[in-house]
Amino acid sequence: MPDIHKLLARIARQEENLRSGEFLAPCVQGGQVRSHIAGIVYTFTPELRRFEGWGIFQAADGQTATLVEEASLPQIAEYLHTFPAFRLRLACPLQHQTWLAYPSNESDMRQRLRHVKPVPVHLVMEGAAFEQIVARWDGKSWWFEEVDRRADPGVMETLRLALKQETLPEELRFKGLTPEMRTVYDLATQHTEGFSQHKREERRLGKALRQGGGELKQFQDRGDYWRVDWTTADGQHQTSAIAKRDLTVISAGICLSGQDRDFDLQSLVGVVEGWED
Repeated sequence: MPDIHKLLARIARQEENLRSGEFLAPCVQGGQVRSHIAGIVYTFTPELRRFEGWGIFQAADGQTATLVEEASLPQIAEYLHTFPAFRLRLACPLQHQTWLAYPSNESDMRQRLRHVKPVPVHLVMEGAAFEQIVARWDGKSWWFEEVDRRADPGVMETLRLALKQETLPEELRFKGLTPEMRTVYDLATQHTEGFSQHKREERRLGKALRQGGGELKQFQDRGDYWRVDWTTADGQHQTSAIAKRDLTVISAGICLSGQDRDFDLQSLVGVVEGWED
């Protein structure tokens, strides 16, 4: 059984060495920095609270650390290479140098981490929406390493153009499209002005009606379905209950002899126009 006095003395020496030495750590703006010594994690609040980046720090006391200088690229690379690398695709900025990203290979992340989900990547020094990057996972946080030069830049440009044209995620189509690309695009639309959930629903309903020859006037959320007000090509007003999941008809607003659910919103337009005739 270890001598408790010797153990405490060793910890005291380690803490003294920490205060007299320097350590490299990543820091997000307003966050904290950590140092590992002999299996013990020490957490400090940087005196320079607005600093964001990779720095060489020195403990000022047991709670705060002073930024000595910014770390060099070789120092950063050496630090990052101790952690596993993953390829992710950037979706959108969250705040400062932190971006939301999604794995480029879901099965790889699931096999290695037992889960698949969007993650915040810190200290993204370069890169743009939909660009593929290499990031490192330290067991708690994700850190940007570099833009993945092996990735096809055409994918990024195609996704950017689709976002500019306000293409809905379910309508996204191009050669080489993967489920992961569709997911990261969906994430980007959720954080893009003009792609609010209400806007997405409006576009979906409007498109279905236009394809059938009708026009959307307004709609209201009723839980599992929408109450949709629309008009036929000749201006006849209709109100229908439409299922959210697949746009099937719950109630057409006209008598269909109990066959309402045999139709979706697009086909309903033709049915109503034929019924009016």
